[in-house]
Amino acid sequence: MQQYYIQLFSPHGLIRFNDPEIGRDRDTGGQVKYVLELLENLSQHPQVRKVDLFTRRILDKRVSSAYEKEIEMVNDKARIVRMVCGGNAYRAKETLWDHLDEFIDKTIRFIEKEDDFPDVVHGHYADGNYLAGQISEVFGIPFIATGHSLGRNKQSILLKEGLSAEKINEKFNMDRRIAEEESLLKTADVIIVSTRHEIDTQYGLYANKNAARFEVLPPGVNTDIFYPFYRFDMPSFKMTIEQEQALYRVNSDIERFLFNPAKPLILSIGRADKRKNFENIIQSYGQDKELQAMANLAIFAGVRRDITQMPADEQDILTNLLLVMDKYDLYGKMAIPKKNDPKLEVPEIYRVAARKKGVFVNATPGENFGLTIVEAAACGLPVVASPTGGPKEILEHCQNGLLVDVESPEAIADALKKIISDQALWENFSSNGIVATNRDYSWPAHCDKYMNIIDKLFQRKDAPAFVNKTAYGKKLTRANLFLISDLDGTLVDGNETEGLKEFAQWVNQHKEEIVFGVASGRNKELTAQAFVNYDLPAPDILICSAGSEIYYTDKFIPDNGWESHIDYQWKRNELQQALTKFPNIRLQEPAAQWRFKLSYYVDDTFNEDDMANLYKFLDDHKLRAKILLTENKHLDLLPFRASKGHAVRYLSYKWKVPLEHFITAGNSGNDRDMLAGKSKAIVVANYSKELEDLRKNKSIYFSKEPLARGVLEGILHHTRATIKDPVIIRHRPVEY
Repeated sequence: MQQYYIQLFSPHGLIRFNDPEIGRDRDTGGQVKYVLELLENLSQHPQVRKVDLFTRRILDKRVSSAYEKEIEMVNDKARIVRMVCGGNAYRAKETLWDHLDEFIDKTIRFIEKEDDFPDVVHGHYADGNYLAGQISEVFGIPFIATGHSLGRNKQSILLKEGLSAEKINEKFNMDRRIAEEESLLKTADVIIVSTRHEIDTQYGLYANKNAARFEVLPPGVNTDIFYPFYRFDMPSFKMTIEQEQALYRVNSDIERFLFNPAKPLILSIGRADKRKNFENIIQSYGQDKELQAMANLAIFAGVRRDITQMPADEQDILTNLLLVMDKYDLYGKMAIPKKNDPKLEVPEIYRVAARKKGVFVNATPGENFGLTIVEAAACGLPVVASPTGGPKEILEHCQNGLLVDVESPEAIADALKKIISDQALWENFSSNGIVATNRDYSWPAHCDKYMNIIDKLFQRKDAPAFVNKTAYGKKLTRANLFLISDLDGTLVDGNETEGLKEFAQWVNQHKEEIVFGVASGRNKELTAQAFVNYDLPAPDILICSAGSEIYYTDKFIPDNGWESHIDYQWKRNELQQALTKFPNIRLQEPAAQWRFKLSYYVDDTFNEDDMANLYKFLDDHKLRAKILLTENKHLDLLPFRASKGHAVRYLSYKWKVPLEHFITAGNSGNDRDMLAGKSKAIVVANYSKELEDLRKNKSIYFSKEPLARGVLEGILHHTRATIKDPVIIRHRPVEY
C-alpha cells in the first residue's frame, strides 16, 4: 500500500485547529471548516503518512496570538504550517496576490529544511491553487485543485447588484483571480467539485472548462459530532462536560430572545453574507402570522461583538437583519444570537431545533454545495432549500426536505408550514437525512474516494500531466554545486568558441551533481537563440537581461518570486520619460527592452562626468535604478534590486545553497557583483581592465586561457582546491 505526503494550501491566514473562528469575517466561512476537517480526516487514513495545511502567519493585535505560531500540531501526522508573506498584519485575501510568490519561496525553503518532499499538493480557492500549482511545477508532483467559490460567478452576481467591473476588480482583484482560475483548468491534474451543478454552471463560464479533469467528491460531515438529536435520550449515551456546557449555552442564547421557547424552531446558520438571503427568511416569517403562531425563528449570522466595528458590508447586512426584525415586530418570536462555536455549539444548535421538531432553511440560491444542509440532515433536522445548485442535488439524493423558490418569502413560509404541521412528513424527512449522510456524506467515505483519486493519478499509463512537469526544484535542492557563467565574452565571443566543446562535455558528465546556469545581458529570446547556435549544455538556470530575469530549464519557466522582489520601487515608465531629456544616450531597439530592463546606446564621447551627471539626474527626479555601463557602449538601467550578483544571492537564499557552493564566471564590469561576492569566481583571460582590481580577492581565479577553456580551467582549479569530498556537505542557510 503506497503512502503519501499531502500538502494543502489555503493562504489567507485565519485558520487554527483549536476553536476556529468560523464566521469571524468573509474569509472564515465554510471553506475554513472544510480544509480543517479534510486535514484531520486525511491524517487518519492509512495511506497518508503526513499531511500539512499551509496558511499565512499573522502577528497582529487585532487577531488571536494563535495565528503567530509557525507550526501548530494537530496530531502526529497533521500540522498547520504558517508562512509570513506581505508583512505581519492581517489583511483580506484579495490583497495577498502580490505577495504569494514570497509565500512560495518560503514554502520551498521550508520543504528543503525538512528534507521531505510532498507527493501531492492540493490548493483551495484561486490563491491557494496558485501556490499549489507553482509547487507542483517546482517538484514535479500532482496538483489537485478545489475552487470553492469562483470569480466569474461572483463577478456576475456583483455586476447584477450594480457594482462596476472596475470597482469589482479594485476590491476583489477579480481579473487576476479569474486568470488564475482559467489557468488551473489546464494545469491541475484533478479539479475536485462538490456537485455536477458546479461543473455545468460555475466552471461552465470559463473558456478552458473542456481542458479540465473533474472529479465529483462532496465534502464530508463529521458524524461523531453531527449525530442524531435522539441520541441524547439513549440510555448508553453520555455527554462530555464540554458538550453539556455547549448545550446549556445554546439553549440560553436562543431562549433569552423568546416568549415561548417550547414551540418548533425554524433555523438558519451562515456567515453575514448577502447571498445567504437571511432577509428573505425573516420576511417570510414576519409576513405570515400563522407561521409565527406555529414556530419561533433563530438566525445565526456569523460571529459579532460590536456591529459598528465590523467591515462595512457586514455592518450593512447585520443592521438590515435587525431592521427587518423590528419592521415585523418579531421580539419574543425571533432569536439572533451573536456567536456560535462551530465545533461544539453548532451541532447542538441543529439538535435543539430537531428536538423541537423544527426545520432548517438554506436560502442561498445556486449554492455550489450547501454543507449546512448535510450537517442539519445528519442531526435529523428537515430542510427547506433552493431548487438549484448543490442543495437540489443533496435533497434529491437524501429525500430530507422540500425545494422551493428561496427568492419568494411566500414559498418559504408555505414549505415551512407544510413540514411543521405534518408530523409523519417531518419524521420521514428526519430519518432519511440521518441515513443518507452516514452512508454517503461522511469524512471516511470522502477520504477513501480522495485516496482512490490519488492512486489512479500515480497508476495511470497514459502519462499523467504531473509526470511531464519539469521537477526542476528537486535537482536544485539536491545539487552539490551551482555553476553560473556569463555568456558573451566569457563562454563565447561571436564566432570564437574556443574550448566550448570540452566545457560542454564536462558539464554533461557532471549533470547529476551540478546545476548549470548562464547569466547574460541578453534577453530571454536572444539567450534561447544562443543555446541553439552554440550547442550549449541544457541549462538548469538562466539569468537574463543583466540580472533582471530568472528562468529555469530550457522551457524558460519564470521565477515569479524574483520578479516580485525586484519590482519594489521600480518605475520604468517614469524613468524612460525622464531620460528623453538626458544627453548623449539613445534608446535601444524594442528587442533589447524588458519589463525590468531599460537599455540605451551611449555616444562615443560618453565619459565619467556623463555617468556622474546621470546619477545626479536620477537623484534629482527621485528615481531609483541600478546603472550598468558595458564597454562604454551599452547602458542598462535595472531595478536597484536587480543584477547578476543579486540574482545569484537570491538563488542561494531560495534554494538554501550557501554561496560558497557557487562558482561564477565572467569577463566584464557587467559581471563584477556576481564575481566579487562570497562565491568562488573565475575571470577568463580575455577580461576587461575594469576587473583588474579583483586579483587581490583570493576567491577569484584569473584563468590563463580565454573563453570557455578559461572557464573550464577555473572550474578544475576551484573543485580540486576547495572541494575535497565529492559530496559537499551543505552549511547553514545564508540570509538574503
